[in-house]
Amino acid sequence: QVQLVESGGDLVQPGGSLRLSCVASLNSFSISTVGWYRQAPGKQRELVASMTRDGTLNYAASVKGRFTISRDNGKNTVYLQMNSLKPDDTGVYYCNTKWVKEYWGQGTQVTVSS
Repeated sequence: QVQLVESGGDLVQPGGSLRLSCVASLNSFSISTVGWYRQAPGKQRELVASMTRDGTLNYAASVKGRFTISRDNGKNTVYLQMNSLKPDDTGVYYCNTKWVKEYWGQGTQVTVSS
């Protein structure tokens, strides 16, 4: 059974930083496109950042220059470093992998508030 387990969500003040992690029990992890999505209350889920197996990156315009996605294929883990956090970054962050099939984690809550 494939599992994606996120961690690292927390309450943080504006301007602060968080690092999210997602560990995937997936044999095809190293050849999968990995990504982070978020869903704010009352809004649709949106792509935050993604990385293909060859390292091609894609970021939402709202997070460019502040967030960094990375992966460690040896650990089947994808990370999201989030700096200069804003209240608009608040939401549930989901890990995602795509290769033939698509899988989602259960989500981790990020709240940016003073």
